[in-house]
Formats: sequence, structure tokens, C-alpha cells
Amino acid sequence: METLPTSSKSSEVPAAPQVVARILGLDHGARRIGVAISDELGLTAQPLLTIVHTNARNDLRSLGRLLRRYACGGIVLGWPIHLSGDRSPRALAAEKFADSLRAEFNLPVHLWDERLSTAEAHRHLDAVGRGARDRKDVIDQIAAVLILQSWLDAHR
Repeated sequence: METLPTSSKSSEVPAAPQVVARILGLDHGARRIGVAISDELGLTAQPLLTIVHTNARNDLRSLGRLLRRYACGGIVLGWPIHLSGDRSPRALAAEKFADSLRAEFNLPVHLWDERLSTAEAHRHLDAVGRGARDRKDVIDQIAAVLILQSWLDAHR
């Protein structure tokens, strides 16, 4: 009776991709918050929605629902520093908002350099032929995607 050689590799089950907690990406502006979400593998960012500011409590409540719904393990918040690296007034507002997020949700909040993300978002919309009237609804989401994707790429 002939026996076939066995290899330990043939009996190994391939490892499943590692699932990580999703990350919420935010582009915090004066009037709106663009929101993006990572996939379950932490590889790509997708646009989710835009929150129109009403007040801080309602903004945090809306974000809390998203964090729970998507089982997020952290937040990446755009940090709009000047091209020189100095902190802009919007960067100070982002830092204050990051402190509020940390206190409210007890999650890691990463400030991420978002210099030129809105300009890049406009270039992406130009490339796909999206008109000026249609931009208001998606520009903040696209900026949030660019911020989050940059962070995901840097932390792979």
C-alpha cells in the first residue's frame, strides 16, 4: 500500500484577515462635520454623511450614535494647521473639539494634519465632473475620507 507524503503546509488553514475596530474620520468645519468610516480591515475609508452643526450637545449625540452603530474603536480628526506648521484658529477649535470627543466617548482621538484636504477634495470633484451646486453636500465627506485614508495609510 502506497502512502502519499504529507506536508504540514497543506493541512494549514490560511489565516483569516485580521478584523480591527473601525475608525471614524472627521472633517470638523465651522458649519458642518464631514464624516467618513474605515472598513473592517482598516484599509480603506468611505464617505458616510455630513452633520450640519446645531449645537455641541447635538453634534456629540449624532457622533455617539455613529460610533455605536459602527462599533468604532477610535476617531481621526482633521487638524487644520497652517502650511508653516503653526496652529490656526481652526486648529485650536479642532483641539478643543478633540478634547470634547475624548471626554464624551473615552476613545482615542488622533489629530491628523489636514493641510489642503479641502482643496484636494475639490480637485477630486472636478475630476468626476461634480458641479458647484452639488459640492456642498459632499465636500466635507470627501475631505473626511482624505484625512482618514491618509491616517490609515500611515498606520498600516
